[in-house]
Amino acid sequence: MIGLYFRWCRGNLGLAQCLGLICLAWGCFQHVACAQIYPSKPVRFVVPYAPGGSTDTLARALGANLAERLGQQVVVDNRPGANGDIGMTIVAKALPDGYTVVLGYIANIGIGPSLYEKMPYDPVKDFAPITQVAGASNILVTHPSLPVKNFKEFVSYTKANPKKVTFASAAVASVGHLTGELLNDLAGIDLLHVPYKGSGQAISDLVGGHIKVMISGMASTLPQVRSGKLLGLATTGLKRTSATLDIPTIAESGFPGFEATSWFGVLVPVGTPKPIIGRLNQDIHKSLQNPVVVKRLADLGFDIVYGSPEQFSAYIQTEIKKWAKVVKASGAKAD
Repeated sequence: MIGLYFRWCRGNLGLAQCLGLICLAWGCFQHVACAQIYPSKPVRFVVPYAPGGSTDTLARALGANLAERLGQQVVVDNRPGANGDIGMTIVAKALPDGYTVVLGYIANIGIGPSLYEKMPYDPVKDFAPITQVAGASNILVTHPSLPVKNFKEFVSYTKANPKKVTFASAAVASVGHLTGELLNDLAGIDLLHVPYKGSGQAISDLVGGHIKVMISGMASTLPQVRSGKLLGLATTGLKRTSATLDIPTIAESGFPGFEATSWFGVLVPVGTPKPIIGRLNQDIHKSLQNPVVVKRLADLGFDIVYGSPEQFSAYIQTEIKKWAKVVKASGAKAD
């Protein structure tokens, strides 16, 4: 068949054009064939942050159900460091075959471009979005030794003690850090920032009383709030979440309009065949509708969000523009 097609091309087109069409047809055939047998081996699910944080917790909850749908093991691979850049770069440089995916986070996709003159990857050009999977309000928590019982008392106390109250974040210029700096500016307070390399150690030091305040994802701090080890003062969304109906928002605690939420989404290296992107999009959506997954994420304070690859791509562009303004206003500088 290919021989007949080649002879027809030679008789009607130039040799270069003929070879070009054959290569194009062969490439399309390979993409379709690859998608039809996908997946035929385990899928590597890269998490650009350390174990124990919100991104890791979400990836493991999603990955377990996704593995059932794909019929292959989904291996969560934590690659922390450089505010998520190490893990993101690994995926950006991986083969675009659908076997390496990443759970991207607002910090390394929506905020990073505004903090660095040059990044080791381009969050728009180097990745193909699959779908957004979740959004989450963050929560301001304090160690019980801080003499405050609510957000109003927290503002009054920190105003009276500038630079004496330490607040932790998972990294310099992370969402928690930027939210804290915005709160400093808006509330007229002066919390002293202490950055960590991942939220796990930061939360450990917070529970131990070495750090007094943190603005963190709910998945990693709500268990300590519920057990009484930490005090939840306020959340950062415009509305209370189902998991924290008993905790007011900063917006309703004297600062109307305050909002600083996190979001997460799955991406693959650019060039990944569209049929594979479609398969992953479909199976992730089904996983996010599984009752066990829905309950697990709701209990951790996540709001499930999903849509088409095109919708996620447009959302990323919008977030990059939004956070560029926030970074400039906050004066935050990346190390």
